[in-house]
Amino acid sequence: MKIILLGPPGAGKGTQAQLITERFKLAHISTGEMLRTAIRNKTETGLKAESFMDKGQLVPDDVVIALVQERLQEPDCENGYILDGFPRTVAQAEALDTITEIDAVIDINLPDDFLVERLSGRRVCPVCERSYHVELLNGATTCPDDGAVLVQREDDEPKTIKSRLKVYYQKTAPLIAYYKAKGIVHAVDGTQYYKVLGENIADELKAVQ
Repeated sequence: MKIILLGPPGAGKGTQAQLITERFKLAHISTGEMLRTAIRNKTETGLKAESFMDKGQLVPDDVVIALVQERLQEPDCENGYILDGFPRTVAQAEALDTITEIDAVIDINLPDDFLVERLSGRRVCPVCERSYHVELLNGATTCPDDGAVLVQREDDEPKTIKSRLKVYYQKTAPLIAYYKAKGIVHAVDGTQYYKVLGENIADELKAVQ
């Protein structure tokens, strides 16, 4: 299967991608992972991407598309893959159509207020990078593993979250209509406990197999 995972910031895409890849033996491909691998391997496209990143600039679509094309040719993609964080725009989706055919798009739905509450309550350990939610910390302010003081990332502040959501709705959400026109979108309720959500996603994908 060739799958795209869509959802706003805080939808739990990373967690669900891991569950899906383990269950269906697929390759998990994220934009960040592709960039790091290409740069580490010093591929031609990776070096191009690095030149933009070193200047603090966004990597252009044509370079990202080339990275995706390189990555999909790796042996671990032969049995299928899940794209997490790509495509981010309709233009990228149109370019992806020239490279491969997608079987299913999982759209994780969550209300904005739920997302803001979830993300603004997240605290991260600066040492082990494990994340926690204030509701489960019972007042604790340090990491139970290494004792480091937990911090709130700037990305998780309510003002920043709302800004990230605005960008998502402007740039990425139009992909839902794009793929609905192809009849391959499977919408799921992202407010559920992550294991329940994982089972619901698995049920949707079994119908696609």
